[in-house]
Amino acid sequence: MEATSKPNHVSIFNECTNFTLLSNYLVSHFSHFLWLSSITLATFVEAFLFLQNYEPMFHVFLLLFLLLSFLLKHFLSKPSPVYLIDFSCLKPPNYCRVPFSTFLENASLFECFDNESMAFMEKVLHSSGQSEETCLPPSLHYIPPKTHHSESIKELHMLLFPIIDDLFAKTKLSPFDIDILILNCSGFCSSPSLTSIVVNKYAMRSDIKSYNVSGMGCSASAICIDLAQNLLKVHKKSNVIVLSTEILSHGWYPGKEKSKLLINCLFRMGSAAILLSNKKEASKNAKYLLLRTLRTQRAFDDKAYLSCIREEDSDGKLGVTLKRDVLHVAGETLRSNISIIGSEILPVSEKFWYLVSVMKKRFVFMKCEGIYVPDFKTVIQHFCLPCSGRGVIREVGKGLKLGEKEIEPALMTLHRFGNQSSSSLWYELAYLEAKEKVKKGDNVWQVGMGSGTKCCSVVLKCNRPILGESHKGPWGDCIHQYPIFAS
Repeated sequence: MEATSKPNHVSIFNECTNFTLLSNYLVSHFSHFLWLSSITLATFVEAFLFLQNYEPMFHVFLLLFLLLSFLLKHFLSKPSPVYLIDFSCLKPPNYCRVPFSTFLENASLFECFDNESMAFMEKVLHSSGQSEETCLPPSLHYIPPKTHHSESIKELHMLLFPIIDDLFAKTKLSPFDIDILILNCSGFCSSPSLTSIVVNKYAMRSDIKSYNVSGMGCSASAICIDLAQNLLKVHKKSNVIVLSTEILSHGWYPGKEKSKLLINCLFRMGSAAILLSNKKEASKNAKYLLLRTLRTQRAFDDKAYLSCIREEDSDGKLGVTLKRDVLHVAGETLRSNISIIGSEILPVSEKFWYLVSVMKKRFVFMKCEGIYVPDFKTVIQHFCLPCSGRGVIREVGKGLKLGEKEIEPALMTLHRFGNQSSSSLWYELAYLEAKEKVKKGDNVWQVGMGSGTKCCSVVLKCNRPILGESHKGPWGDCIHQYPIFAS
C-alpha cells in the first residue's frame, strides 16, 4: 500500500479528541450518579415522612417527584433516531467493461477451462439478465488473470477511495467527523485489516471504532446497517460510515466444476459508501430515516448451510459452490424474515387475513389454496431485492406478490451492473432516486440475502424531497435508457 501524507494537526486533533472523550465519559457517569442519588434521597425522605405521620399531600408530592424522575430517565436514555444522511456508489471506469465476447475469448485462452466449461459459461452469461456493460477489475482482464494479494489490495483502493471521497464531498464532512467505521467484504481479508487501510489512507482519529465484517455474502451490507443501528443506540451523537464491496480478483475460480463457474459469470465490480448519524441536526438534511432492521438466518439447517459455500474442488482449486436448491433455500430464508417484519409493519387487515389462512390450513379439514401472502405494497412503496440473478429476482417478487414496477430496480441494476454482491441494494436505491420515484414519506424496503443462509431487512423512510439525482451517481449517463425489459 502506498504511503499517504497525513495532516500536521493530526496529533493535536487526537489530543483534543481524547480530552473530549474523557469529558463525555465523566459527564455521562456523573449524570447517572445524580439520578441514582436523587432516587435514593427521595426514598429516604419518603420513609422519614411515613414514620413521622406527615400529611398525605407530602407523600403525593414525593411520588410525583419519583414518577417524574423515572420518566425523565426513560426519555433521556431512549435511543436517538438514526438517519441515513447520504450514500455513494461507484461507477466503474469504461476500460473495465467486459462484453460477453471479450469474456469468452479471454476465457478460451486460459488453460484451466475446457470446451464444456466454455459452453456452460456462455449459456450462463446469455441467460443471466446482465448486459454487455458490466465490469470486471483490471486484474481479471489479464491472460491469465492476476489473483495475487497485491492485486486485491489495488482493487480495494480502486473500489473504495473514490466513493469515500464522493461521500465526504456530498456531506461536507471530513474524516475527523467519523466516529465509527464498518467495512464488509466477504471473501478477502488482509492484514492489517481492510478498515485499517481506510483509516491509514484518511488519517482518521485515534478513537475511531472500526469493524471488519467478512463471510456474510450478499446480505453483508444490510447486516452492517443493522450493526450500525445497534452501535448508535449506545454511542450518542455519532457518525457512522458503512463501506460495502467485494474483491473479485480474490474470488476468481480457475477450475471446471459448473457449480463454481457461476460466480465467474455473475459477479461484477461495485461498491457503496453509506453515512448514518444519530445527531439531532442530521434530521434537517438526511435523505432517510432508518425505521427498522431485522436479521434472520438458517445456518442451523445443513441444507441451507451448504447451499452456498466456499470450498476446494477435486483438483484442490478454491471456489464458491452454488447448489441447485439455492432458490428453494432462499425462499425459506426470506419467508422466516418477512413473517417477523410483516407482523410489525403491516396494517391490521393484512395481519388478520394472514392469521385466518394459517388457522384454515392448520385446523380446518378442507383443501385450501395455501397461506395468504400479505400485500406489503400497502405500507412499502419501493423495494430493493436481492440481485443474485434474474431468476432469483422474479421468484422473490412472485413470493411477495410484486409486479414488474416493484422488481424493476433490481432487474435494471442486474442488467446494467451485474450482481455486485452486497452493494447492489444501493445501486437499486440510486436507480429509484435517479428516476425521481422516491417521494417524501415513502417507505423503502431493502432485502439482503447471503450465504449461510442469512436474510436481513432494512426499512427506510424518505425524510425529504430527493430531486436532481438523475445526472449524478452511477446512473448519470444511462438512466434515460431505462427501464429495459429483456426477454
